[in-house]
Amino acid sequence: MEPIHAPESIDLIALAPVLVLSVFAMGVLVLDLWAGKNKTLLMFVSLVGLLMTAISAFAKHPLPAFAFTDSYIVDHLSIFFTCIFTLSSALAILLSAEYNERKGMKAGEYYALILLCTVGMIVLASSTDMIMIFLGIEIVSICLYVLAGFRRDDPVSNEAALKYFLLGAFATGFLLYGMTLIYGSTGSTNLFKIAEFIKAEGAPSSPLLLMGIVLLVIGFGFKVAAVPFHMWAPDVYHGSPTPVTAFMAVGPKAAAFAAFFRVFTEAIPNMAANWEILLCIVAVLSMFVGNLGAIMQTNIKRMLAFSSISHAGYLLIAVIAKSAMAGSGLLFYMLTYAFTTFGAFGIIILLGRKGEENLEMENYSGLAYKHPVLALSMTVFLLSLGGLPPFAGFVAKFYIFSAAIEEGFVTLVIIAVLNSAISFYYYLKVVVFMYMKEPAGEFQISMTPMTLFVVIIGIIGTIELGIYPDPIIALTGLN
Repeated sequence: MEPIHAPESIDLIALAPVLVLSVFAMGVLVLDLWAGKNKTLLMFVSLVGLLMTAISAFAKHPLPAFAFTDSYIVDHLSIFFTCIFTLSSALAILLSAEYNERKGMKAGEYYALILLCTVGMIVLASSTDMIMIFLGIEIVSICLYVLAGFRRDDPVSNEAALKYFLLGAFATGFLLYGMTLIYGSTGSTNLFKIAEFIKAEGAPSSPLLLMGIVLLVIGFGFKVAAVPFHMWAPDVYHGSPTPVTAFMAVGPKAAAFAAFFRVFTEAIPNMAANWEILLCIVAVLSMFVGNLGAIMQTNIKRMLAFSSISHAGYLLIAVIAKSAMAGSGLLFYMLTYAFTTFGAFGIIILLGRKGEENLEMENYSGLAYKHPVLALSMTVFLLSLGGLPPFAGFVAKFYIFSAAIEEGFVTLVIIAVLNSAISFYYYLKVVVFMYMKEPAGEFQISMTPMTLFVVIIGIIGTIELGIYPDPIIALTGLN
């Protein structure tokens, strides 16, 4: 895609989603001064801000539109990702309403941090300059460091935040050094100018540029929790507040993949022969390590953390395929992943109670006898994550795998299908506990309306996108 220069480089309409959400985030911080201990108003203001942000994403026409000296783009990819970000942030806020009350987390800046993190995600998905990409990553990361340790009286949450901060800062150094080497090799940080330089100069032979690409893979690999840069994920997912874990697994991961896809398909596609093998190795390792690690877990949050590592491997296939269909498949996959992940974590929150979160798989023993609807919902989410038809996860994997086969990566797809089969072992293990084990005790389920609403949205999205995906597929550009 070649840049289309706007008449003026400062285009506030193109930046509308970022500006609108930033204003609402600042408003939430100010309103917190008068909200007292009741944070319901802050929740509703945050949700209105996310709705306005999603609407403002469609303000710019025609597409693609470039702004700020071709460092910021509004195109099909960025708009769809913005909708995914606002949806995931809204679901995280709805999950947090009663959870925060139950856990005594009454600080108003919680909602502002989620909104500001969403601002960073939008910047990350819309950037066509490596400096802007770095700024987006830092905005997202700083907010997540705080959110991961938001339960200040919980040593596990504090440990998660510290590990995430230290490893995240280390990985950011790799990413920034990689960007520096690429700038030193090409003389630009703009993705399109880098692509032009590589095409004109025959830069694939440059060792400095190759080293920069390797460092970029390390930096982005950490952000998406791909092997071997994944070690933070199980501990951070386990220690973070459960709504934050769900949010972290969807929104920031989608933003990192948006930047990952844009950099590798728009800046360095002519060097694909150099980085395809490296990304194939990372993808295969992520699938195997994620799935085999999940099999050994008894804690359901840690199991879903390893599961997210394996999903990073599947999503890397879209980056490797680097076609328009692969990009559309990436969009559809992240949308379905949002519904299934938030639905699953919603049920985890419903099964928790004050002082005890019931995170062990054995805590789900006999759930189908006592609460059959919740057990059936959890089964739908887990089977969708595994990729079983007719649920949305199957369609998402089908399109990414189809894109990879069209580009000739048949062996990689065979490995991915094998790993999808392996994943059913640990997903079905939870189903076995729910349907084939005797209840260990009474379930003290807190049927909170906001969390139930998230579960219902997750069920509707997971089933509808599996049975009738055509309208969304059309929006992603596959048709």
